[in-house]
Amino acid sequence: MAEQEILNVRLGEGDRSVVLLDQSQLPNRVEYRTVTRLPDMVEAIQSLRVRGAPAIGIFAGYCLYVLARQLIEQGLSGPAFLDKLNRQGKVLVSSRPTAVNLAWAVGRLTRRAARMAGAPAEYIVSALGEEARAIRREDEEMCQKIAEHGLSLLKPGDGVLTHCNAGPLATSKYGTALGPILLGHERGIPLKVFADETRPLLQGARLTAWELQQAGVDVTLICDNMASMVMKNGSIQACFVGCDRVAANGDAANKIGTSGVAILARHYGVPFYVLGPTSTIDWTCPDGAHIPIEERDGEEIRSLWYREPMAPAGVKCYNPAFDVTDHTLISGIVTEYGVCRPPFSRSLKKLFETISSK
Repeated sequence: MAEQEILNVRLGEGDRSVVLLDQSQLPNRVEYRTVTRLPDMVEAIQSLRVRGAPAIGIFAGYCLYVLARQLIEQGLSGPAFLDKLNRQGKVLVSSRPTAVNLAWAVGRLTRRAARMAGAPAEYIVSALGEEARAIRREDEEMCQKIAEHGLSLLKPGDGVLTHCNAGPLATSKYGTALGPILLGHERGIPLKVFADETRPLLQGARLTAWELQQAGVDVTLICDNMASMVMKNGSIQACFVGCDRVAANGDAANKIGTSGVAILARHYGVPFYVLGPTSTIDWTCPDGAHIPIEERDGEEIRSLWYREPMAPAGVKCYNPAFDVTDHTLISGIVTEYGVCRPPFSRSLKKLFETISSK
């Protein structure tokens, strides 16, 4: 599949940089950026050049590994090396607060380094490279399993509504919410997708529609405020969305507008599924009220996609990047281990026990 041949994030030559497909330029331009400095890495995350919770985690792992290589080239070792590495990791984590995969990936590498305290810095850096590559490899494996489990929820001819982008660009290979659709297309299972444009950053229009069109999937782009109409007329048999953080009770944070889709789906009797790897579940977060929500510049609403501003100068804007869908509106949470069903306090607890026992 064409879109799977494009790596959204990879290590540069000699593992001295990170190369990313600049998602802010899609669909009109396919451009790659190479980053080597911490400020540029942070900017790439904040500016959504790399986006999607799993992809951000992969990117952060690669970044911290590259930064660690630079530290030993600067002659740092021992406690000084670990201290600087931890501080750089905290800067990366601070770049976006909602997606848990960012902190998860950085924490995974810094814990690996801490366990090797006392070893030569070169050995630690080598281990961090192994860990960063493992994060990507594991994500590909998880996406394949999520795609399989999600596809089991669909039948030939179904219409699926998506919101934002949770395909290969946002993860690795198949993606999460788009994984079942792409896998079904590979297997000759006809599915129809209605992709919300996803204001204000248009990830559905710029990215989801592009990915599905590239793959040859039957995709129709709609404005966000058309979701009710396509559900009412019977075009939608399931809603598939990704997630940036899932709380222990099943509340799920995803791109702004997701909770509205879930409310509409409940009204029209359409099942609403959240798809994501277990790395996106924050077991320490009791509920959605404890998930930090990033608020972004109001210019994304006022003027970002227009030749001239389409709102009065100086008008106040409220621009949260995410919202939280209450667990009572979710039909199932699809992970690499299968489909967790309500009550999520029970099914997610059982999932946590399964993972902890391994």
